[in-house]
Amino acid sequence: MNPSHAAPHDSPFPMSEAAHRLQTGTHDDPFAVLGPHFHGGSRHVAVFHPGLAGLEVLAHDATYPLARHPGAPDLFSGPVPGEGPYRLRATNGEGHVWDFDDPYRFGPVIGEMDEYLLGEGTHHRLWQVLGAHVREHEGVAGTHFAVWAPNARRVSVVGPFNGWDGRRHPMRRRGATGVWEIFLPGIGEGEVYKYEILGADGVLQPLKADPVGFGAEHPPATASMVRDIAGYGWHDGEWMAARAAHNARTAPISIYEVHLGSWRRRVEDGNRPLSYREAAEELVDYVHDMGFTHIEFLPISEHPFDGSWGYQPVGLFAPTVRHGPPHEFRDLIDAAHAKGLGVILDWVPAHFPSDAHGLARFDGTALYEHADPREGFHRDWNTLIYNCGRTEVANFLFSNALYWLEEHHVDGLRVDAVASMLYRDYSRPEGEWIPNIHGGRENLEAISLLQRMNTLVYGEVPGILTAAEESTSFPGVSQPVDAGGLGFGYKWNMGWMNDTLDYFAREPVHRKFHHHQLTFGLLYAFSENFILPISHDEVVHGKGSMLSRMPGDDWEQFANLRAYYGFMWGHPGKKLLFMGQEFAQRGEWDYRGQLDWGVLGAGRHAGIQRLVRDLNALYRDTPALHAKDCEGDGFRWIEAGAGDICVYAWLRQGGGDDPPVAVICNLTPVERRDIRIGLPWSGHWCEVLNTDSAAYGGGERGNLGGVGATDTPSHGFPASALLTLPPLSVLFLVPEA
Repeated sequence: MNPSHAAPHDSPFPMSEAAHRLQTGTHDDPFAVLGPHFHGGSRHVAVFHPGLAGLEVLAHDATYPLARHPGAPDLFSGPVPGEGPYRLRATNGEGHVWDFDDPYRFGPVIGEMDEYLLGEGTHHRLWQVLGAHVREHEGVAGTHFAVWAPNARRVSVVGPFNGWDGRRHPMRRRGATGVWEIFLPGIGEGEVYKYEILGADGVLQPLKADPVGFGAEHPPATASMVRDIAGYGWHDGEWMAARAAHNARTAPISIYEVHLGSWRRRVEDGNRPLSYREAAEELVDYVHDMGFTHIEFLPISEHPFDGSWGYQPVGLFAPTVRHGPPHEFRDLIDAAHAKGLGVILDWVPAHFPSDAHGLARFDGTALYEHADPREGFHRDWNTLIYNCGRTEVANFLFSNALYWLEEHHVDGLRVDAVASMLYRDYSRPEGEWIPNIHGGRENLEAISLLQRMNTLVYGEVPGILTAAEESTSFPGVSQPVDAGGLGFGYKWNMGWMNDTLDYFAREPVHRKFHHHQLTFGLLYAFSENFILPISHDEVVHGKGSMLSRMPGDDWEQFANLRAYYGFMWGHPGKKLLFMGQEFAQRGEWDYRGQLDWGVLGAGRHAGIQRLVRDLNALYRDTPALHAKDCEGDGFRWIEAGAGDICVYAWLRQGGGDDPPVAVICNLTPVERRDIRIGLPWSGHWCEVLNTDSAAYGGGERGNLGGVGATDTPSHGFPASALLTLPPLSVLFLVPEA
């Protein structure tokens, strides 16, 4: 008899209970029932597929009809002679016929070593195993899905390809690893999906996005998207080989901080933000022209709410689709490297949002977060806190750090909200936090996580940097882990930022009473490897812009801002400036719009922009201004006690044969003549930058390009010079070669 006309056979193994569980979506081991199974020496195939009028197996150039199970109308089974691959042919009620591969005929994808490391919680490259990977498996193209959900009864991949029906593609549990996997043939790039999870208590969870997904739908849609991240053709080999020198403590590091969604918009095209590829041209060219050495992006990871600026991410492994797919994000990185620019990403391991489609109670339990809100809930941000003491959660975060550095060639990570991680009582009243095992307030698990993360990334990825936004005086943030530190390369100097901004916001007549605010920072300036940050946090929430925070009339505001930038670039420490402040944007930053580029038509704004460009060039080209940013012997006070007239002066030194730089500040609106300043030797000193230059919008006062120092001792130096100090200005002097 022709096999295609063979009568259906009942399965020789009992199916009633299994059929009921498959039909109701409660079966936790679908591969034990579905797909090919041998019984009594013959192969039988079982398939669960709702909504079909009929189902057949195509094998060995023959057709074998499958019988509908009497107790489960969507379960089909029957004998299929022989071995090897087969396909399925389905017919629906309208008579439409199509062929497809049975996911349950494929073996596991995850190998033994991966399984071992997953079970141990030490697989530092989780993204290579978990998530959705476009691949060929057993000769068939499709996508392999894998997700960690150890307390789930069932996990299914759902999407348009199966009508979002969790009964269609329940996954295979991989033993004690807590990982579930399935290979879905025919699924490829651009397919959207989520995970349907039946919790340990039998309660169906909200559909979940993939924690290790590489892409997502455009918000407000929340599904993950299959993205093939393999095989990108990088062109940055020269940069990668040399980048360690660009990130070193001795290197000039001047960072332009960017929120990509609001740097510039296409107003004529629905006010949309730039794509990654547009930014690869416009932003990269601009930052290069301005003389910055690095671009730092506010978090690029996928996030549901624009107003979080990316600091409440859901898709830690997915570059936000707001600007394009992952390979176009790589185009942006590649373009930056081609221009000699490093790229730093803001990274958020401190917390995550409680959105239903995210990590919150992912498998029906407090999996990624602490169960106790005294440990697991941030009052300030209404977010959940990672359980850093859980091995698998710590490994998830380690892997994510490595992912951005390895897969996307990112040059550094700036870790957000480190202070909130270090202290269990952070922003918590007495009685609403749990002490550590020693009864203290330090979060020992988070401290260990940060130390291990830094040890891992510095050990595995040559030449990168990490930086901590840490707002307390926690010791050793940028000290090596083996010396008891946290192991960061750099730390944001929040104390310097607060003190100096407070000083410059005061009317000059009152500044003499706050002289210490500009000198105090030098008492600890070399205790860490500091970055001086004027970040996005300083131009939001009613604080205004940098220009609007300066006192006085319009002229004085611009002069004060020029002086502030001169003071900042002359001060020890690497530099960071948030976008828009380099041309003195007048309004407060608004993430919903774009920078006020139109003000560049006004001379003073263009002057500030020209000043920042020149400060960057001077800083980059002058070793005395950067080589010992983090070394005490690179700085020496000349004048720190002239508080009554608000004059400050110091010497920057690079060591060796590098000429020193004298930096002199007059922070009152009064021109001061014949001010004697001590210098290390006599001769002509060139005025290489004057913030009062007419080119910057100033009054063109100063010393006609230089001064002559005589052998008249002053300020503990063997020589000195008489200077004219323009009002609200900073001068940079270097000895003539």
